[in-house]
Amino acid sequence: KKHLFNLLLFTVLVIGLVAAAPLLQTDYKKLARASVRLGVDIGMEDNHKTLTWKQAEWIGTPYGGGETKRGTDCSGMTCQIYKKVYHTKLQRSTDGQKKESSKVARRNLREGDLVFSVAGNRTEKWHTWVSISKTEFVHASTSQGVIVSSLNEPYYRTHWISGGRVRK
Repeated sequence: KKHLFNLLLFTVLVIGLVAAAPLLQTDYKKLARASVRLGVDIGMEDNHKTLTWKQAEWIGTPYGGGETKRGTDCSGMTCQIYKKVYHTKLQRSTDGQKKESSKVARRNLREGDLVFSVAGNRTEKWHTWVSISKTEFVHASTSQGVIVSSLNEPYYRTHWISGGRVRK
């Protein structure tokens, strides 16, 4: 009876390990490409590899009024990233995304937080980004398409409104 139990336990462990194997594998080439495209170091201990990969896939996408890689605006890209990475449906507008997130101070930003700014010199129009780190973020620039920028750049320092952590 003990032998049968041990055999059954061993079988369950083997099946569990085989089923979990794909989840444990990391695509190092994909991680390296994402690191280069985003211009940031990505450590193997990084818990946000999927976020980083998805952000890197958007680099170079032209600015447009959609939410596809053929053309996107700021809130369209954040909607798609959150849908693919966090399985969370965000509202399509920047104002809606701000309402469904909790305010986060700049010093407390972390990967995946939303960042809100004033668009250009108009205080009534806002822009949203997805942060890579406390200072870097991916966003849809009207002139350059999807790029990586830094909150340390003078333009973004002066246009910052707040960070936002999406409420689950």
